[in-house]
Amino acid sequence: MDLVNIPDLVNFFSRFGNEFSYLAVFSTLILCGFGLPIPEDISLVSGGVLAGLGYANEHVMFGVGMAGVLVGDGSVFLLGRVFGEKVLQIPFIAKFLTPERFSKVQEKFSQYGNWVVFMARFMPGLRMPIYLTAGTSDRISFFRFLFLDMFAAAISVPIWVYLGHYGAKNLDQLSNLVHQGQITVFALLGILVLALVLYFTIKKKRSGK
Repeated sequence: MDLVNIPDLVNFFSRFGNEFSYLAVFSTLILCGFGLPIPEDISLVSGGVLAGLGYANEHVMFGVGMAGVLVGDGSVFLLGRVFGEKVLQIPFIAKFLTPERFSKVQEKFSQYGNWVVFMARFMPGLRMPIYLTAGTSDRISFFRFLFLDMFAAAISVPIWVYLGHYGAKNLDQLSNLVHQGQITVFALLGILVLALVLYFTIKKKRSGK
């Protein structure tokens, strides 16, 4: 995560004042879902910093963060559901999701099922392609997608928002805390992936008997 961008983003959000800072964070998170070149984590941490500086309430910001993430992700999913594989022909989508990448994501769904949606929340580079692919397929309903995404967001969103709130007065310390938070999140993801691989390997062996 490039923390150099956090002060700039906080400064941008704070220009909207206390009343509209929530809307600024909410809108940015939705655009992040569609590929805005600002890491979602930075937006959430910056929202937390806003709260720590007195521009917002940290608990309300957490709710706004959850809403922005879910609306953005849900919109990407519905875009895939409405247009199907024709979504690959939309110019700005084609930059993120090539036919080759689309096929690879489909393979992951075949291997791990709907849990790919859960894991995608912790994989920024693959998040949008996976959600679009999920929408184009009949493997998962919108409500199941939303549930899995909300489950994952309930883990990641509070980490970044409250971390930003805690470190708002000391961005150097915040840099270290976010780095530690990233390591923790990826370590937990790695454990989850290993557990899923083990589960499906055992399941496959048992079904082959």
